[in-house]
Amino acid sequence: MHDKLVECLTNPIKNKLLLETIHQGRTTAKALAEKNKSIPQATLYRYLKKMVSDGVLKVVEERKVRNVTEKIYAPAIDVQADLERLIAENSGEAYLGLFQQFTIGLLNEFKTYAEREGIDLLNDGSGFRVRPFYATLDELKELAEKIHELIRPYAEHEMTSARKARSVAIIFTPPTAES
Repeated sequence: MHDKLVECLTNPIKNKLLLETIHQGRTTAKALAEKNKSIPQATLYRYLKKMVSDGVLKVVEERKVRNVTEKIYAPAIDVQADLERLIAENSGEAYLGLFQQFTIGLLNEFKTYAEREGIDLLNDGSGFRVRPFYATLDELKELAEKIHELIRPYAEHEMTSARKARSVAIIFTPPTAES
């Protein structure tokens, strides 16, 4: 399940659908489509079907609306509980596995971009940087909270033709052995 969850969290569209479903508790494809107007209907339904088959979402109710059966989706997992369980296990192997899935998701995004025709490295708004710094654990937590608050309003934006789906990945590496 960890792999499927991480794959959802690293895919911008699946992440948006999962987070909106978590936020709503229960929702329909129609409600998700209204919140995410730039996702084509066929893509939305394909992602929902995949997320259900992966066990990330579940269909909790079906109801007849005119001649169509409307499905009501809910989270099939407790993301916070899964993360807390991972932390409680304190398994380096599980942690490395999650990080590998995370980086594979990022690599796939960059690969998809790099293979497109007509990319514009300077003006497409992509890039990456490494900036070493020194911080106590409390300072690191403070920095993470500030970054979260800074990004929150942008994560709540609706996609438009001018507002493209993007992911931001912030990685705090473990302390070096000589630290």
